[in-house]
Amino acid sequence: MKRRLTAVLCIAATCSAIAVRAAEKGADRVPSVLNFKMKSLKGKEVDLSKYKGKVVLIVNTASQCGLTPQYEGLEALHEKFADQGLAILGFPANEFGQQEPGSNQEIAEFCKDNYGVKFDMFSKVVVKGEGQCPLYQFLTSQETDPKFAGDITWNFEKFLVDRDGKIVARFAPKVEPESEEVVGKIEQELKKKPK
Repeated sequence: MKRRLTAVLCIAATCSAIAVRAAEKGADRVPSVLNFKMKSLKGKEVDLSKYKGKVVLIVNTASQCGLTPQYEGLEALHEKFADQGLAILGFPANEFGQQEPGSNQEIAEFCKDNYGVKFDMFSKVVVKGEGQCPLYQFLTSQETDPKFAGDITWNFEKFLVDRDGKIVARFAPKVEPESEEVVGKIEQELKKKPK
């Protein structure tokens, strides 16, 4: 009887320790919007959890669009705010006017040669319609992003994610990266510490 009671107490203590460790890990949980693995332009898998604790600007891009010069503004934001904790993630997409027809290698060369892009660029994805990638399903779905849900309307639509992984703003394609609206919101979020 004494041996059985000791065994029960040991099991209870072990379960309690496991629960405490799980709770501690829960505190480190990756925010849902960063719970995806995407491929870089070079084809390497990137776990978006690496951006946890940063302010993240997610943008769908294209190389042959009237808005393509926004790459310059995005790179300027990167240069200005990367050291303060801003990460810009570019996702080339070909859903709008077939304005991103190139391969990942061609996109990489275009971005580097024309705009000196140093922020993180990813492999071409589908951001709207059939075959939509899971990250963009999350960003645009009413269930997962009720405040900023809705289909991507064109190239260079922008989502801002705070340090805690919460989507805090969405900017229409024609809103310039260096506009007061975007810069002001980025600066506001960079001042905040993660919870």
